Amino acid sequence: MSHYYLNDPNLKEKLMKINYQYQGEQLTFLTDAGVFSRQQIDFGTHVLLETIKERLDNQKNILDVGCGYGVIGLSIAKTHPDLVVTMVDVVTRAVELSQINAKQNGIVNVTIMESNLLANVLNSFDMIISNPPIRAGKKVVHAIVDQAYHKLHDGGKLLFVIQKKQGALSLKEKMETVFLNAEIINKKSGYLVLESEKMPKKTT
Repeated sequence: MSHYYLNDPNLKEKLMKINYQYQGEQLTFLTDAGVFSRQQIDFGTHVLLETIKERLDNQKNILDVGCGYGVIGLSIAKTHPDLVVTMVDVVTRAVELSQINAKQNGIVNVTIMESNLLANVLNSFDMIISNPPIRAGKKVVHAIVDQAYHKLHDGGKLLFVIQKKQGALSLKEKMETVFLNAEIINKKSGYLVLESEKMPKKTT
């Protein structure tokens, strides 16, 4: 059995295309076996994109962690060409598909690379977003919180979308522990969007 958060060189190719509209822009995504939600856009992805669209105007650079075939990061980059979007995934095929999808949608303001969570990420960001790989386990998802804290500018935001039944409250507690704040900024059909802000350290 294949898992979307692991590389599997033995997977047979099962290419298909999905159309998606975001903020008036029509995008087409190529998907394949071995990537998350290959047959349709995940509802959590849609909820996250709808939640953050009003929060993007003052951002300069955004990181999408666990980008899959690129729906979140590329939708943001397409509709906000002034933003610089970085996208990472541990799965080689997901990264390849995101790169193909960026090209076929005419998106140039993106950097897409293979990375185990944020291990290969060198820059800092105004916003980090993720529809996390829940099936990889709580330890992996919570590690995103720890690593994201160190990659956010002061005042930067970390946002997750997660189903309540898949550990949303545990993730919120982890965010509160690391960031000293966390709130639920949207709820829809069992999905929660969680947000933490990196507060500037007080000087004595």
